[in-house]
Amino acid sequence: MIPSIHDLVTEIVMIEDEPGISDFVKRGLGARGFRVSCAFDGDSGLECALGERVALVLLDLMLPGRPGLEILTELAQRRPGLPVIVLTARGQLEDRVEGLDAGAADYLVKPFMLAELEARIRAQLRPARQAPLTEIRAGGLEMNLLTRQVLSGGRPVRLSNTEFELLAYLMRNPGTALSRERILRAVGG
Repeated sequence: MIPSIHDLVTEIVMIEDEPGISDFVKRGLGARGFRVSCAFDGDSGLECALGERVALVLLDLMLPGRPGLEILTELAQRRPGLPVIVLTARGQLEDRVEGLDAGAADYLVKPFMLAELEARIRAQLRPARQAPLTEIRAGGLEMNLLTRQVLSGGRPVRLSNTEFELLAYLMRNPGTALSRERILRAVGG
């Protein structure tokens, strides 16, 4: 099945070495419609966080392997728009300032209430939902709506204006049965 645009916006990676906390957050956020993947050490966590479908990262600072601040710095360099919420027991003012200066979008000290974490996640994802969609991906197709470039398996595809608009409309409506009349109205006849 082709992923919907909504699926691409709600994947969260949690990098946390405490299984109890990971399970609590994954179940709680999962019940509220978020998809949460968990990593239990810094190295695998960084690898997961760099995935293209990831919309937000929940990051503990005290991790085995690579420390959280190092992950935070690398994410800020390699995925500058990716929001990272630090979830940690380190609650001193210096720790919070250091985390925010290293690139965290938000900083929440353990223990925390799930409702507050969810509200902070929604606040971080809100700008992403309001930003205009400029790229669409489905299957092996990639479409840039600004440059009007289409790639299939990494190779450029030449399309007429009508073909481009038709493909864009179909890719924006995955899994939806579209009548001929609706398609003609959307594509301009």
